[in-house]
Amino acid sequence: MSARRSRLDRLIGRQLGISRDAVRLLLAQKRIKVNGKIVEARDLIVDGFSVITLDDNPVQSQPAVYLMLHKPCGVLSATRDGKHPVVTDLVTHAAVADLHIAGRLDLHASGLLLLTNDGAWSRQLSHPVSGLNKQYEVSLKNPINTDYITAFAEGMYFGYENITTRPAQLEILGERTARVTLQEGRYHQLKRMFGRFRNPVLGIHRTAIGELKLDDSLQAGQYRELDSSEAGAAKKPSICPG
Repeated sequence: MSARRSRLDRLIGRQLGISRDAVRLLLAQKRIKVNGKIVEARDLIVDGFSVITLDDNPVQSQPAVYLMLHKPCGVLSATRDGKHPVVTDLVTHAAVADLHIAGRLDLHASGLLLLTNDGAWSRQLSHPVSGLNKQYEVSLKNPINTDYITAFAEGMYFGYENITTRPAQLEILGERTARVTLQEGRYHQLKRMFGRFRNPVLGIHRTAIGELKLDDSLQAGQYRELDSSEAGAAKKPSICPG
């Protein structure tokens, strides 16, 4: 679901199948509440997640849902697939049928994955100009050195898309491990960037999106619901790395 906005009288009229004159009467009688408060303004703008009641009976009651999931390797970032297990197979939340994925991970990558029924929220997270940092821990086949740091910070030209990647921050964690912070998510971007050094990627684990970090208490395959402050932190623009 998206958080599509609408006038209150139009939404109630659609939901109840009544005229706008009938809606105005209900409002005048103070029988309509929006998010628990009596309202009388028929032109009030509401969205798909506004809780609307008539005589305390629900007219619309579809809360926004935001989940953090620790995706295991080998599980597809999708809601259905005929070949591989998908992440929604791991979710037992009541709203699972309405959820979609906000920012995918490759089949063999693991780590932080976000699911929601709020289309506007997920589009903001996924938009190329969102400025959100995504942080990954990467394991590699061959040793790495400081030349990688410079190359990632300068950006790399991808001829197929005719683009140059944004500056990325690479921190060497060990002889064959690195932490990489990106502000975009091009197709197989990490594998292609390390591929410039002919260094195959053996593992990718996402640890953060924006200010939201993977909950250490979540084992692979587990999830939990985010509160409103965490959902807001996930889409807060980050300072450009490097």
